[in-house]
Amino acid sequence: MSQYSLSHDLNAINDAIEASIRVDKWLWAARFFKTRGLALDALKGGKVELNGHKPKPSKTLKVGDKLKVTQLHRKVEITVLSVSQQRGSAEQALLMYTLHSEVLSQRKPTADMALVGYREKGAGRPTKRDRRKIQKFSEF
Repeated sequence: MSQYSLSHDLNAINDAIEASIRVDKWLWAARFFKTRGLALDALKGGKVELNGHKPKPSKTLKVGDKLKVTQLHRKVEITVLSVSQQRGSAEQALLMYTLHSEVLSQRKPTADMALVGYREKGAGRPTKRDRRKIQKFSEF
């Protein structure tokens, strides 16, 4: 076997490896989730569909695959345009997929959403102003 054909075969294998990536890594790199752990939880929880099926996190993703991602605040349907193992800027992430539909959630935030930063005004601990009112009321 010649050295050219061996190096050509290795290049073809490397190209094939780079043309596919784990779903959880791609979701993180495309900035759908802040961490790979969150992407992993979404996959395990059935919040992601790959070509109509619920994939395992280790399932490989290729160019042309269709994804449906359900998050707290939105549901999106996308087609994969490129794969990358590196998380880049938001502008680079937009070039990795085509957005077919996006449905934003208009529902009222639930109590468990307070853990991720959503809080209705007046809910939870009293504000400094509220504490002053309570203190003034209790002095009498």
